[in-house]
Amino acid sequence: MAESQSEELLALNQRLLNSIAEADWATYRELCDPTLTCFEPEAKGQLVHGLAFHEFFFQLGATNAPRHTTMASPHVRILGDVAIVAYVRLNQRATANVPVISAFEETRIWHRRDGRWRHVHFHRSTATA
Repeated sequence: MAESQSEELLALNQRLLNSIAEADWATYRELCDPTLTCFEPEAKGQLVHGLAFHEFFFQLGATNAPRHTTMASPHVRILGDVAIVAYVRLNQRATANVPVISAFEETRIWHRRDGRWRHVHFHRSTATA
């Protein structure tokens, strides 16, 4: 059972990352709890509460440039109705036909409530290596 839950969480997490890359606000909002919290570079060290901060970036829209998001070395730990998904996120995109790769260390927390996993917190840092 834990294996299938891990696979489900990885699929949900990839769906979340794809929604970010595609600026798909409806999917992002569906997967995230309205009380989502996070620490991320864009917040300049501040703990962000709720979805409004993130919605601003979605309103900017996606680019038409080719892009791909990979979760490298993902690790899932399930603790009852809470799960931790940790990995390095690799973003590949093309800028003026030049490939650009960025890496972020991410930890995402999911909470299972009413039979459904919801994203409730994340911490994202620029990769150190």
